[in-house]
Amino acid sequence: MQQFLDFIAVFAFVVAFFSTGDIFFATAVLLIGVSVQVALYLLLRKPIGNELKMTFWASMILGGLTLILRNETFIQWKPSILNWLIAMALVGSHWVGREPLIKRMLGKALRLPDAAWRNLSWAWGGAFTAVGFLNLWVAYNFSMETWVTFKLVGLMGLNIVFFVLTLVYLYRQGWLTEAHLVDPEASSELSDTTTRSES
Repeated sequence: MQQFLDFIAVFAFVVAFFSTGDIFFATAVLLIGVSVQVALYLLLRKPIGNELKMTFWASMILGGLTLILRNETFIQWKPSILNWLIAMALVGSHWVGREPLIKRMLGKALRLPDAAWRNLSWAWGGAFTAVGFLNLWVAYNFSMETWVTFKLVGLMGLNIVFFVLTLVYLYRQGWLTEAHLVDPEASSELSDTTTRSES
């Protein structure tokens, strides 16, 4: 159910765009979708994470500017800005806060040495940064249809690739053994991190 909620806004955006070919209508649908998403979290009394908060405000601000100024550039920059904010949060959390952000996200599932958390933070921070630039390259060099497709399929696909590479890294380091799993059933936390940056 939660994964459905995480994608409801972006799916609505894509369907609206390909149904009408109108990026401004699709952007309005996105704003409604992300508002519904937050409302459902509140209704179901689920905690609203920082990523959803960032997605909500980025959608409202950049989507709002897209509609007010009738300029699609703002909504095309949104995935890049979100990815860069996540990258900065991942890397910056090593100097700000009690423990790295990625450890707070995955520490319920894995028990890793500090060096591993640091490596994962830098790897994912670099990946999110690269995806932000890749999004702009697609936006400025291809059609709107291609960019919208990339927003749904490409960003999701890249997150899956990064997730698999993370598992390979952890496996090769010997950190996916029972000794490093805090709770084998909690390991689903790992896969949840791949579903929250496409909006």
